Amino acid sequence: MTGAPRRASRLVAACRAHLSLLRSLLRFGIVGVAGFLVDAAVLMGGLWLGLGPWLGRVVSYLAAASTTFALNRAWTFRDAPRAAPLRQWALFLLVNLAGFAVNYGTYAALIASLPLVAAHPVLGVAAGSLAGMAGNFILSRRLVFRAARPALAAARG
Repeated sequence: MTGAPRRASRLVAACRAHLSLLRSLLRFGIVGVAGFLVDAAVLMGGLWLGLGPWLGRVVSYLAAASTTFALNRAWTFRDAPRAAPLRQWALFLLVNLAGFAVNYGTYAALIASLPLVAAHPVLGVAAGSLAGMAGNFILSRRLVFRAARPALAAARG
């Protein structure tokens, strides 16, 4: 294949690769919403049990991260090679520490500085979740759920 047909083939492959990436990002976002719901529910339960907003948030984050790991493994990155689940979960938690730092840092800064968020910690959870999402997607895709991406390789020629 030479000339125009080869360029067209590369363009089609690149479009497929980008659509696949967008689908993964959309799924990751949907899973993130589920994680947010778990995070908020566990935080509210922790507050009710007297854990306070700081320890309650650590517990709620771990519950949400475990939920999003399971959903991402089963749905978002379902075509990725499978590692032992416990090992992959541990790697997921490890590489998402950067996202956790952004997530928790945003939450903590808002709780400490805005009375509205201090009164309604779920607002801080929402802001933290959004702040950490982009980094978590990139790290998860590249390090935890590494899938062979032949379409992308073909697109680069």
